[in-house]
Amino acid sequence: MTANLTAPVTSLQALAELYDAPTPNAARKEIDHLDEHCRDFVSRSPFALLSTADAAGRCDVTPRGGVAGFARVLDERHVALPDAKGNNRTDSLRNVVVNPHAGLLFLIPGLGETLRVNGPAMLTRDPGLLQDLAHDGRVPTLAIVVEAREVFLHCAKAFIRSGLWKPETWPDRADLPSAARILRDHTGQTDRTAEDLQGDLDHSYATRLY
Repeated sequence: MTANLTAPVTSLQALAELYDAPTPNAARKEIDHLDEHCRDFVSRSPFALLSTADAAGRCDVTPRGGVAGFARVLDERHVALPDAKGNNRTDSLRNVVVNPHAGLLFLIPGLGETLRVNGPAMLTRDPGLLQDLAHDGRVPTLAIVVEAREVFLHCAKAFIRSGLWKPETWPDRADLPSAARILRDHTGQTDRTAEDLQGDLDHSYATRLY
């Protein structure tokens, strides 16, 4: 199936004509540092989304998580995330090397509002920082540090519309295809069963979280 789209919006003027001006609060809420509210929010957040782009502008978003406070506010301008063990694709890391900018979206379970932090980014092997970001003695390979240039609280409307935090709206997992089945189909590993791949996933989740 091929999308047949019409009426593209290709200019800033055309876009502006579709929307009202931002409300005064929406325009004023952006700050250029991490104040006490931001520090508290990050300290309570166990999950964030990291947005990066490569040199050609191709975008990527990855989930990042740990115990609440896994990301650390270093000062009013910088926040650091440990790079925990993953699949070694290093998509986000390679992007930061060639295009050192990033966006972060911090979430707190049950809370509709999110915290957005945008700015220049870098990778670091600073031993003191990595030790501070360690979990149960397991030190990350490196850390991603984002400089806070644009910081603001995002409203809860998306979470209200989606009902994301309401368990009664969640689908029955029995109706969902397993991650192992999707992985088998995407990778073309017809010589392996979904059960085999699920075993691989379970082993990785049990032994390679940090």
